Amino acid sequence: MGEPERLTKSLIAKQEADNASCITNDRGGMRDSAATSSGAGAAVRPSDSSATVTLIVSTFVVACGAFTGGCLAVYSSLAEDGIIADLGLTVAEYSVFGSVLTIGAMIGAAISGRITDVIGRRWTLWVVDIFYIMGWLAIIFAKGPIYLAEITPKNLRGAFMSVSQSMTSYGASITFIIGSFVSWRTLALIGCIPPLLLLLGLFSIPESPRWLVKIGKDKEFEAALKRLRGGNVDTSQEASDIKVS
Repeated sequence: MGEPERLTKSLIAKQEADNASCITNDRGGMRDSAATSSGAGAAVRPSDSSATVTLIVSTFVVACGAFTGGCLAVYSSLAEDGIIADLGLTVAEYSVFGSVLTIGAMIGAAISGRITDVIGRRWTLWVVDIFYIMGWLAIIFAKGPIYLAEITPKNLRGAFMSVSQSMTSYGASITFIIGSFVSWRTLALIGCIPPLLLLLGLFSIPESPRWLVKIGKDKEFEAALKRLRGGNVDTSQEASDIKVS
């Protein structure tokens, strides 16, 4: 074999070895990249927290308020005949009673935003619930929802908000069904159950972390966020995001 042929074969063998080395390095780099991507996907952001007991209870409490709103929305149409007959009201007088909810809704819409900023989301729920209970009790003894959006993590916010919002429709539907079989006083007594549950639940839920940081209560803010997300969850990133926003 001549010298040129030996040189040619040597160059070909070297080129094949270099190509194999490049392929091996590329595969190794792809594996490293995939491992890095997998690790990044496995890491759970603080905002992607799981549903804690406190968060579920808070959602239930808010849902009770929405449920009560649904009950109130249809109560006057179901109780009209019974109240007019028992209390001796005229249609015009009963119309005033039926319009009270709309008037209250107008006033509430005008002042609720300011109230939540001044006294907090949780205390606003207290005020609303007191009016709920007083209203139902007044009927029985007659003689003649921002908080949830702020406490839920991003990955659960849509689901939990939909539960609360749907409670208004459920409250109206269930009230229609029950109201077909019971008297107006009994229906008002049953209507007291959701706001009473709301009242009891308010003792066990924290204030909105966003409102706490807004008024400068950093220590209470961190404690409330930790309680909502769970004691073993790193909330530092979410806390930073809330303070920035």
